Amino acid sequence: MPELPEVAGLAGFLDEHLRGAVVRKIQIVSFAVLKTADPPFTALEECTISGVRRFGKFVSLDTDGPSFVFHLARAGWVRFTDSPTGTQLRMGKGYIAARLAFSGPDGDHGMDLTEAGTKKSLAVYVVSDPQDVQGIAALGPDPFSAAFDADMLVEILGSTSQQIKGVLRSQSVIAGIGNAYSDEILHAARISPFATAKSLDRDTVQSLYNAIHSVLGTALAEAEGKPPSELKDVKRGHMRVHARTGEACPVCGDTVREVSFADTSLQYCPTCQTKGKILADRRTSKFLK
Repeated sequence: MPELPEVAGLAGFLDEHLRGAVVRKIQIVSFAVLKTADPPFTALEECTISGVRRFGKFVSLDTDGPSFVFHLARAGWVRFTDSPTGTQLRMGKGYIAARLAFSGPDGDHGMDLTEAGTKKSLAVYVVSDPQDVQGIAALGPDPFSAAFDADMLVEILGSTSQQIKGVLRSQSVIAGIGNAYSDEILHAARISPFATAKSLDRDTVQSLYNAIHSVLGTALAEAEGKPPSELKDVKRGHMRVHARTGEACPVCGDTVREVSFADTSLQYCPTCQTKGKILADRRTSKFLK
């Protein structure tokens, strides 16, 4: 799933290439992808892109009319081209959920929203204001907003008995962090994914705050300026524990372990994060505290 760094890189790329372009045609191909009806998606046609913004994991193409907002979910992505085709797509066929064609000062562009797999979660909203999207209105603070400091994180964590892994992934608590980067942040901060949020002392929370900024900041810098076709590989390339089950931890050399759930999994280093304890797979037994 694309998370804050990839979505920020994507938004920056689209802003650079589409600002000032005119939406010439929009096709909604998936029956389920469009989540709004008013204004109609056709109201975007002949509107000029005024900018592209990120809200957590949402991207908003703002125009002098409505905004085109999308969330890529787990398996969605963007295919961008400077050679768009005028082919009329068939509803409900293939992996393309929506197609937009643009014309601008530097030529024509095309953008497809695609989704792999059978579980369709990619979402598109055509709204007068991005804040009209419920998921955006409910977002917690962005990790790179001026208001998000260590004191705010202390307050957030002190108010919940949830496990820290779940807190970091909750978009209503902190916007933009998902499964992959929460693994990386907790590894960098040397915190067990199952530690209770309110149990963390002030020094540990400061370490977590520093890790949020260092891990996401590094990933943001690596994603900046990359086209959509390269962003996924950029994400995979700098992961230390996420999706590295069975490999050696680059910090201590211990074996990276995994805990699997019904539809997801997490990775961690026992030496760095759990004082050497192996967390049991929750599918078959209770995990260790």
